Amino acid sequence: MSYGLNLKSEGALDLVSLGGLIHRLDPGIVPFRKATHCDIHVSGGEFNVAANLADCFRLKTGIVTAMVDYPIGDLIAERVRAMGVTPFYKRFEHNGVTGPNMATVYSDRGHGVRAPVVFYNRCNEAAALLKPGDFDWGKIFAGGVRWFHSGGIYAALSETTGELIVEGMKAAKAAGAVTSIDLNYRAKLWNLWGGHEVALKVLRRIVEHVDVIVGNEEDLQMGLGIEGPKVAATAGAVQHKSKLDPSVFFGMIDKVTEMYPQVKVVATTLREVHSTSRHSWSAVAWINGQTYQAPTAELDVLDRVGGGDGYAAGFFYGLLTGAPEQEAVNLGWAHGALLTTFPGDTTMATVDQVRAFAKGGSARIQR
Repeated sequence: MSYGLNLKSEGALDLVSLGGLIHRLDPGIVPFRKATHCDIHVSGGEFNVAANLADCFRLKTGIVTAMVDYPIGDLIAERVRAMGVTPFYKRFEHNGVTGPNMATVYSDRGHGVRAPVVFYNRCNEAAALLKPGDFDWGKIFAGGVRWFHSGGIYAALSETTGELIVEGMKAAKAAGAVTSIDLNYRAKLWNLWGGHEVALKVLRRIVEHVDVIVGNEEDLQMGLGIEGPKVAATAGAVQHKSKLDPSVFFGMIDKVTEMYPQVKVVATTLREVHSTSRHSWSAVAWINGQTYQAPTAELDVLDRVGGGDGYAAGFFYGLLTGAPEQEAVNLGWAHGALLTTFPGDTTMATVDQVRAFAKGGSARIQR
């Protein structure tokens, strides 16, 4: 299966991600203002995809990022090793007081009618200091690389990270890799140094070099400035479509491919949030002119963080292994669904569990 992509059949690395590593402090269902203890999850939008592909799907992956030599860096590096991801670090010394730091994300889980609350401490973040010229791409890609991935969260960190992504994309293309971006538009991050106008400039430049886009309607609108179809109004009242209806998303694809004719795949998850703990979940993809949709599952959510990265990883796995298009979408959907049943941002699923659920498996006990 080519999917319109020039996918190499082999390489020393199946996928390399470029992005920042973070540690997420999670007090569970207790809000931070009343918390007495936290679990620590190692994460990063771009890293999660590489970690999921290595740990669950047993592919060979790498992460290109910053690492600070202090105990938090050691903790994070240990988890990177545990997930089986090959690290390519630019190392920084910590001054013992102000950094540079490995970023912290604070995120409680919410419950029922109470939504999760997320905030950051990305002060003097090492990954934001990375710039073009910091990595020897020829060396990283020397044994062959099949896929290169980065994201809008990383692009938003500083004036140099977007430039580094472009440099990485060009090097990956020269090495024969398929390239992808998860647009992941985060207004909070962009507003710190340039706002929406700068975001559009940066993300559009990156997307000129990508084959595969992951992003929902809002990501396409905010990250690339692509207008959505006009919403129909009846008798003066706006009709709100279900969040599970892919028609608005698919209605924007022509505009995406008009602007970026080299893009062959655009994919996203569809999620209707009934309460923090109860979601309806589906996923869609446009692949080389054809549209595909996964089934809809009712999820009992333990921890929603990382579900989208779970979808991207399973979907990329399907494409990297030559699965039929519908199967690739279903593998991503199944893995993303399973990921919401685990604490933390990265996978604890096995590929057999993913395949069983993708085929319509149930939650009956496995004896």
